[in-house]
Amino acid sequence: MNGTLVWSLASRYLLGKRSANAAPLLSRISMAAIAVGSGAMIVLFSVFNGFDFLVKDLYKSFYPEIKITAARGKFFNMPAVQYDALQHMAGVKYASSVIEDNVLANSDEEQIVATLKGIDSNYFKVNDIKQYIIVGSDSVATFPKATAIFGARLANQVGADVNNAFSTVMLYYPNTKLTSPTLDPSAAFQSVNLKPDGAFRIQDDFDSKYVLAAATVVQDLFQEPGKYSSVEIALEKGTNADDVKKQLQGVLGAAYKVETRFEQNKTLYMVLRTEKWAVYAILLLVLFIASFNMVGALSMLVLEKQKDMAILKAMGAPAASIRTIFLLEGMLWALTGGGIGILLGTLICVGQQHFKWIKLGGGFIIDAYPILFQWNDFALVLVTIIVVGFLAAIYPSYKATRTENVGLRAA
Repeated sequence: MNGTLVWSLASRYLLGKRSANAAPLLSRISMAAIAVGSGAMIVLFSVFNGFDFLVKDLYKSFYPEIKITAARGKFFNMPAVQYDALQHMAGVKYASSVIEDNVLANSDEEQIVATLKGIDSNYFKVNDIKQYIIVGSDSVATFPKATAIFGARLANQVGADVNNAFSTVMLYYPNTKLTSPTLDPSAAFQSVNLKPDGAFRIQDDFDSKYVLAAATVVQDLFQEPGKYSSVEIALEKGTNADDVKKQLQGVLGAAYKVETRFEQNKTLYMVLRTEKWAVYAILLLVLFIASFNMVGALSMLVLEKQKDMAILKAMGAPAASIRTIFLLEGMLWALTGGGIGILLGTLICVGQQHFKWIKLGGGFIIDAYPILFQWNDFALVLVTIIVVGFLAAIYPSYKATRTENVGLRAA
């Protein structure tokens, strides 16, 4: 049987007039359900993509593309030969030495545990924090007075006022060199007085936790001159982080641990990925439920077109060709509903991008739900629709070849 004829019959059954039974109504209901499911997939995938991009972009501020830490211990002193080698390695753009640990922040208002990061001149080239600084300076100094950049929420908690020239925050760190703290309790802690010179706002995880100060100031406080807790690296655009990681591990050896941004945030990345696939599974179930209507509608269409099938059999059409007609019909129904759904979902997302219809609550860095299109999502939805239509049409198509011959009378 000619393939053109198969396509012609399937298209005619899709577009042509039908008798007044339940088949047309069921087919439209099934197509509408598939349109809703496919449209919802596009909308939710695009929203998840938007949040995924936003969260990852925010985490770039404190999680570099590659981070090197000591395999054992908290602080290390990397030999100059190794540090020079990693700086000149292919794919490495900038390297920054960082020393950090928890400290006690003290002010006239409150005491709170914070994370103090000692940074060098390359730190802001490696980690994109400058764009989130909302007030004050985007650098730290050691002279004439040691300055620091605070997370906005932490600054409020400890009463650090960037605009007040006399505002200071005292930071305390255990005196690790003291052997008998009970003999001299006053010497149990080292301290440094920092002037708040800037504040950043990214998200609560960072805003309520971090203080940035000059590396030498922090090293003096920790009593670890010349030592660091990590080396943070920014890569050239287009460089594969896993490839650079392997090279770095080979140069540095087992004394150091080298992690990509994904490895530093495995839980976060896995949660973001899992949530998207969980939504896909739920909406896929909706599409399968919608396909039950399609099975019923196609079965009724088979009964309606018994005479057409009898004529085709009399003309010598093989059973495979008759099955193909209804398989193709099922996929056409699915593609029609799915195409409408994809179009509507895309229009909704474009409207959200431009008009920001649905707002987020207060406290977020953005004011409306973010949207980001990824073409592989459209491909996934399209393939899903085709598979659903094909599976829904299998039973009716086989039923079409097993129907009783309808008696044909000559005119």
